[in-house]
Amino acid sequence: MQIALFVGRTPSVKAVELAQAKYGDKVLVVAQKDSLTEDIDQDNLYQYGTVCRIVSTMPHDSDENCIKVLIEGQYRARVDAIENHAQSHDDVLMATFERADLEVKLDDSQQKNTIKALTGLFESYADARLRNARELTRVAKRIDDLLELMYFISTRVSMDLDVKQSFLEKDDLKAHINTLTEYLVKQSAEQNIEQDIQDAVRQQMEDNQREYFLNEKMKAIKNELSDMNDGAFDGEDDVSELEQRLEEADLPEDVRKKAEQELKKLKMMPPASSESSVVRNYIEWILDTPWNATSKVSINLEKAKNVLDEDHYGLQDVKDRILEYLAVQSRVKKLRGPILCLVGPPGVGKTSLGESIARATGRKFVRMALGGVRDEAEIRGHRRTYIGAMPGKIVQSLAKVEVKNPLFLLDEVDKMAQDFRGDPASALLEVLDPSQNDSFNDHYLDMDLDLSQVMFICTANSMDIPPALLDRMEVIRLPGYTEEEKVNIAQKYLVPKAIKQNGLKDGEIEIVEAALHSIVRSYTREAGVRNLEREVNKICRKVVRGSVESHGARAPKKDDRELVVVDDSNINDYLGVHQYDYGLAEKDAEIGRVTGLAWTQVGGELLTIEAVAMKGKGELAFTGSLGDVMKESIRAAMSVVRARGDSLGIDYETFKTTDVHVHMPEGATPKDGPSAGGALTTALVSAITGIAIRPDIAMTGEITLRGKILRIGGLKEKLLAAHRGGIKHVLIPATNERDLADIPDNVKEGLTIQPVATIDEVLKAALVSMPTPLKPAKVTVDTTSKKSLHS
Repeated sequence: MQIALFVGRTPSVKAVELAQAKYGDKVLVVAQKDSLTEDIDQDNLYQYGTVCRIVSTMPHDSDENCIKVLIEGQYRARVDAIENHAQSHDDVLMATFERADLEVKLDDSQQKNTIKALTGLFESYADARLRNARELTRVAKRIDDLLELMYFISTRVSMDLDVKQSFLEKDDLKAHINTLTEYLVKQSAEQNIEQDIQDAVRQQMEDNQREYFLNEKMKAIKNELSDMNDGAFDGEDDVSELEQRLEEADLPEDVRKKAEQELKKLKMMPPASSESSVVRNYIEWILDTPWNATSKVSINLEKAKNVLDEDHYGLQDVKDRILEYLAVQSRVKKLRGPILCLVGPPGVGKTSLGESIARATGRKFVRMALGGVRDEAEIRGHRRTYIGAMPGKIVQSLAKVEVKNPLFLLDEVDKMAQDFRGDPASALLEVLDPSQNDSFNDHYLDMDLDLSQVMFICTANSMDIPPALLDRMEVIRLPGYTEEEKVNIAQKYLVPKAIKQNGLKDGEIEIVEAALHSIVRSYTREAGVRNLEREVNKICRKVVRGSVESHGARAPKKDDRELVVVDDSNINDYLGVHQYDYGLAEKDAEIGRVTGLAWTQVGGELLTIEAVAMKGKGELAFTGSLGDVMKESIRAAMSVVRARGDSLGIDYETFKTTDVHVHMPEGATPKDGPSAGGALTTALVSAITGIAIRPDIAMTGEITLRGKILRIGGLKEKLLAAHRGGIKHVLIPATNERDLADIPDNVKEGLTIQPVATIDEVLKAALVSMPTPLKPAKVTVDTTSKKSLHS
């Protein structure tokens, strides 16, 4: 057989040239077992090949390193060994071989019958599969040698290489003919099937063509009518598009039935009618709502833990709760647990924690801000009878993310309002109740939507949430950060983020740890880190301005960058005079001044309480924008002091001739709360007796008329405030001692925490010296033994 080969490898090209020069145009052609391998060795070559005569060679049209060689097969050969004569033949591959002719062990009649059968089968194959079928068939019919015909046909058919190679390697001619015959018969059968399919497809195409032609004609008529009637017929395209979307949509059976009914109604309406647009919008919202579409949720605890640790420093309670949620979800398909509610002051990372949880769980993230929402329809949607009706924000958000199991963050849930439009907090009860939200009914859709697979997380600054709504949530408190935590957060997150946002490059700025401590102590006073981030951005902006003034808008090259080091010695150059004094407001013991601990929506705060005694008529005055509860605490504290007058060394005449004024500085700031009784009593005792109070001590706890100290809330926030304010010694109610187990060690570090049960223990700890009693007290004194100090 003659065949054209494209030869591109250098050894192969040289072999062709050498064959033409020295070997009478003879070359041995052998196939590779792995055609993609460049290395040629005996293991990668088949054992049998063909000795061929080079008929002609010519250069390749587009590749100068490749040549086109026309070869003609001469006889079959078996390769014995391959030799690489590199020095004498320039890397030409040489081989020793033996001629291996194939014997035809068939009589003349068998050969003739076989030739006739093969020729007929090949003719059918060529007509169906090959381009030059007529010419090839003519050549095949002229061949009267069975072996030659077999090789001719096997060269032209698309058989696997290893099958064709077996025709060379094996000496069983009958087996080769059977293989070739089976292949041609199989191809013929496949061709018949394919022909039937093509006929069916052709008939279908003709039918579709007819339908298409009629539809196009109908469209042309409608367009003409539309031009005459100002576009009244354009709505037909929208209807057909909705119909197609409805066919393809994955909808529950009841929803599909409702949508099909509305679509039939829409087809009957004139496109220009107002009701038509209402029905069309309704169908579109049904199709946009993800009734069954879900995203794959990741439940890899290790991955989730790493993501949470990467995005947030500390917050161990929150992270543990999220990992517990995921662990349960890995075993239970539907999780009917309480909704998480993150409560904490601004800037501690509640909203960003929601985004991290979404990333850790592989859910899509959607956020709904509830601040100022006062309309129930924002949650449940409007009824379709209203003009401009729309679904509620729940359905809108799900349609936006296109899945029914995203992470849904309800931000600022404590900021919802209530007026004549309705109570959105009550509307949220159904959304956030795991036992009810699998059939949430939006007023607009008026069909049950399953919200049970949505992972809801709420955030709030305070616990000022309606009780029924709060009952459906599991509250996790984020009280705020210590100084060390803030510095760590700044180093890991805030400084790199500020450098990137302000266009700085590596080697242009370095904010050392001492500078971050200075910013936390002297330029911010907060529970979160928002102001800290602002101050870091302020430094970066000033550095960028200096760089732009020196080098222009484009960032300087690496070698030309000047490193600006910000430390505690030059921090004033960037942030100005510091705003706050670190440590105690007063360093010396003073009469009538005590430090209390207060809880606010933005974290814990130190509360200064001052009392002064002066000659007068025994009147009690109080100022400082105080609430009713605080005023009652002052009166109760005064009664406690008067009842204990004898034991405190204060006689009746002193009370009768002494006016007492209690003041809480920052008079413009409203103050109220039930945990200042102990501090107020201490301030009054100090003012009246003239005994100073230690400056490094702070206290919290309400007092009863019998002198007992009552339990308080917000202990962690208050201890954080003491930690930030440089307080060394904190007095807490004895009934709060059990809460210390939940306080992290880094909060308790550096604090001496003393549980106290009565006002007598408070006075012993807070006053510089105890007053000398006039005579034994007339009131019953609680003799609870003094608790041990916790430090």
